[in-house]
Amino acid sequence: MKQRHQQKLVFISIVLLLGFNIPLLLLFDSASSFLGFPVIYIYIFSAWLFSVLLSFIIIKRYHE
Repeated sequence: MKQRHQQKLVFISIVLLLGFNIPLLLLFDSASSFLGFPVIYIYIFSAWLFSVLLSFIIIKRYHE
């Protein structure tokens, strides 16, 4: 794997680290719900799913 693809994966990791930080998570901690699920659960699982899919695309496309 090339250096720039590793840098993309490191960047995704840093964004996730910031995205799962407590102050940002507390912004989504409310009593409201979306489709019957609390908003914080939607945020956590959608961010996780997005990062997994993006990592998979980077690895699959640029694997040598």
